[in-house]
Amino acid sequence: MTKKKTMCTLTTRSLAALLGVALVTSSARAQTPNGGGAGPLPSAPAASDYRLTPGDKLRVEVYKDAQLSQSLQIRPDGKVTLPLLGDIVATDLTPIQLRDRIANGLKEYVTNPVVTVIVVEASPVMVYVMGEVMHPGSIPMRGQMTVLQALAMAGGFREFANTKNIRILRKAAGVLKTVETIHFNYNDAVKGNSTPIFLSPGDMVVVP
Repeated sequence: MTKKKTMCTLTTRSLAALLGVALVTSSARAQTPNGGGAGPLPSAPAASDYRLTPGDKLRVEVYKDAQLSQSLQIRPDGKVTLPLLGDIVATDLTPIQLRDRIANGLKEYVTNPVVTVIVVEASPVMVYVMGEVMHPGSIPMRGQMTVLQALAMAGGFREFANTKNIRILRKAAGVLKTVETIHFNYNDAVKGNSTPIFLSPGDMVVVP
């Protein structure tokens, strides 16, 4: 009986010791950005991945400088205006990129400026369907949306629509005033003969 109790105690202590090591290791990884030298941990997409668009309302805070801190709205031309810096392009930047651009501009006037950019209110994300559809115009984009879904929300086609030669016009990433054209064949899509095309904010679907 004594032998069994001793073995049970040893087993319990061994398990506790192992758990203790596991807990310490997890705690260390949680507190160390790179998991204690084991390489960076994969990160989920952050809110900062959001791209600013015209109409977004922002709050720009400059630490310990109430005069430079501003509440702003991105104008239709994609710019905001700040004291000392004047007009700054904000459209298509993430809040972090805009923060860094403002901070770099302020270095000429402020020693080690600390800037925060907060999206107070995001403007609705839209895509557009034009041409030979029943209800052309803008469509609010809620989450991921395919071309087929956008066409359905536009009420389908008019009688003489060329459904084999639909075009998606998309602003090329990182290139100003450059538009990328993506061809879309509706007939192939409904038959399952093509990969679904997902729309990006601001895309224009043109049905000839």
